[in-house]
Amino acid sequence: MDFVVLLFILLLRLGPQWTAAVEDMSWTYTGLVGQSQWSEHFPECGGSSQSPVDIVTTQTKYDPGLSPLTPLGYSQHGNRPFSLYNNGHTAVIELPDWMSLGGLPWLFSAVQMHLHWGSGGPNYGGSEHTINGQSAEAELHVVHYNSELYPNMSAAMTQKDGLAVLGILIVTGEETNPAFNNIINYLSRIRHANQKVFIPAFDVQSLLPKDLDRYYRYNGSLTTPPCFQSVIWTLFHERVQISKAQLLKMETILYSSEAEDADRMLLQDNYRATQPLNHRAVFASFTAESGKELSSGEVTAIVIGVMCGCVGLAVIVRFLLKTIRMKEPEKAKEKPQEMALNCTSQAETRDERPSPQSHTCDTPGQDTLEDNNRTGKSNVV
Repeated sequence: MDFVVLLFILLLRLGPQWTAAVEDMSWTYTGLVGQSQWSEHFPECGGSSQSPVDIVTTQTKYDPGLSPLTPLGYSQHGNRPFSLYNNGHTAVIELPDWMSLGGLPWLFSAVQMHLHWGSGGPNYGGSEHTINGQSAEAELHVVHYNSELYPNMSAAMTQKDGLAVLGILIVTGEETNPAFNNIINYLSRIRHANQKVFIPAFDVQSLLPKDLDRYYRYNGSLTTPPCFQSVIWTLFHERVQISKAQLLKMETILYSSEAEDADRMLLQDNYRATQPLNHRAVFASFTAESGKELSSGEVTAIVIGVMCGCVGLAVIVRFLLKTIRMKEPEKAKEKPQEMALNCTSQAETRDERPSPQSHTCDTPGQDTLEDNNRTGKSNVV
């Protein structure tokens, strides 16, 4: 018992070294040090401002002061290769610090980006954040630190305004996303934990949604231990799409175990469950009406539908006009026939009256002429 007390006192005197040792402690998403036990070993994981969260859109607050985000240098990657690393929890791509993010109260320099995914394929979830309870198949995080106030990532990550992370929800479709192949095509070179490889640099902005103006903003934490509550989160409203084959490769190619381990464990379901908001506000850079934007496919379908509707309406109008024009001559022909029928009808009526003469259809004035002839009167005055 005395030895335990002495050891505890020694660890307290170590201070930062003890903190670093705790941060480096092995953890997993499931198992003995799974996420349900994180707070026992990493106290901040049990804090009141944890991430990820479920964003209920009807409860977000529109903030007109949220300006569009501006990726700086994302497309200008240069000739230096990127580093791709399997840390046993995810695939990490280290970014040069001259890539930065504008549109926030301070300038934030890029550090790294990484992915989270599931294990069940399409429609089975894998993202960390959810919107209205609905998860996506995967999620990309681009991590930045406040380079205006702090000298590096290590100093910034413990501060309330130290980090800014972009969250991009990833869904699946039929088309391959070439931008994500810049990462996925090299995952086979880092199949095991602690393996690292250099890959060709690429346009990081091509991984982001096209619409950077609409997003959700809240204060939260790192989604992995030590769970420091130092993150300004930006979750984009627009999703990014990859193919089902790309998702399958992401879910089945990496191991959380090292190459020397006898028992290989697939790196899957590396996402944290959503955490309580605890009265935190989630802001939106757009109103509910403006947020209902349409995808390019939906816009195309609407345009085609409108065009088809206009063509169909034109065809119907032309048909109606043509039908009306065809009926006009028929009506003109029917008038003499109606007159003949009327005359016949009149003749039949006269035949029913007692008369020594039979009558046909009379022309105007003919009855008067016949009456004059009977009486011997002349039509000449």
